[in-house]
Amino acid sequence: MINGIITKGIGGFYYVMTDDGLIECRARGLFREENLKPLIGDKVDIRISSEDNTGYIEKIYPRTSELIRPTVANITQIIIVMSIEDPKINPWLLDRFIMMAEKEKLKIVICINKFELNEEKASEIERAYKLAGFDVFKTSTFENVGVDDLKTYLKGEMTAFAGPSGVGKSSLLNLIGEEVDLEVGDISKKTGRGKHTTRHVELMALDKDTYVLDTPGFSSLDLRFIEDKTDIKKYFREIDKYGKTCKFQSCLHENEPNCNIKKMVEAGEISQLRYDNYLYFLNEYKNIKKY
Repeated sequence: MINGIITKGIGGFYYVMTDDGLIECRARGLFREENLKPLIGDKVDIRISSEDNTGYIEKIYPRTSELIRPTVANITQIIIVMSIEDPKINPWLLDRFIMMAEKEKLKIVICINKFELNEEKASEIERAYKLAGFDVFKTSTFENVGVDDLKTYLKGEMTAFAGPSGVGKSSLLNLIGEEVDLEVGDISKKTGRGKHTTRHVELMALDKDTYVLDTPGFSSLDLRFIEDKTDIKKYFREIDKYGKTCKFQSCLHENEPNCNIKKMVEAGEISQLRYDNYLYFLNEYKNIKKY
């Protein structure tokens, strides 16, 4: 058996990076019977057929994480890339990405790209999310600013770059690694959104223990991965941390009396932006459960 990591999957073929190089493989039918589909990032055992010299995935090791969008396994870190303009930043979507990553207990880094297009707004977003306890970087691929700072977070991690189309994920990765050469898209004049240039998910090695993953951009993410409404406050780290001092343990920080979270929002110790998004998601989840 040969150990490896699935780096790409296209048309029923899986490409597994091993010490002997990249090997094209198929998955055993047994996985379909077990309702287990190989994912990008899976650690696997493969065997080489002596008949046709092709590879077959024999074993998929237990996963440490599994994302829905993108559908990948064993990611240890997510860098959420949002552009401040062109397309305009959407904190509502940013917080959806964050909740998904918090659920999987991933390390989270926020990258505000194209910050030079609106430095005041970029600094405002940076303050709000640093206040919540996140590592936040402002970058400009046009001016090559902030990219070296971002590189320091990649070493030894399996990192997914996620975010809407057109925000600059591929451009950032092209600056990070010389061996990465991704197609870069423009903004659609008609919709103001980015064009989808990343057509499939592929794991790329920067060195032996460092992988990065560019992902297709998308502009929506529903909340069906949330199992209970009380989970929402767990996925807002500052609300989870400071909500424990509320008068009622079951406090959802909406209209309950003596709510510490509402006091901290009024005092500017918790971002109004983040709190408003929290209330929005709470209401959205309640509406989902009606149907």
